[in-house]
Amino acid sequence: MVIRRVQDSTQEFEQEVEEVVRMGRYTEGGKRPMKVKMRSQVAVEEIMTRKGKLADDVDHKEIWIEKGMNLEEREKEKALRGEAKEKK
Repeated sequence: MVIRRVQDSTQEFEQEVEEVVRMGRYTEGGKRPMKVKMRSQVAVEEIMTRKGKLADDVDHKEIWIEKGMNLEEREKEKALRGEAKEKK
């Protein structure tokens, strides 16, 4: 699991995983995002601070981790991306 790549040797983040759900529709050969629900906020914060380790890992270079957003946050980010595209 990818979580092993971002934890240090003293941590056991796999024990903190509560639920894993694949998002979107299945397409053969396609890639789908996964939603991972953790038991504790501490584990989430530790994973988010160490997610940069994946960039150095050749096997997991294409994997990215983002914090979940509610509808309002997603709409705000979408508007900001639209503004950025207009400025280019």
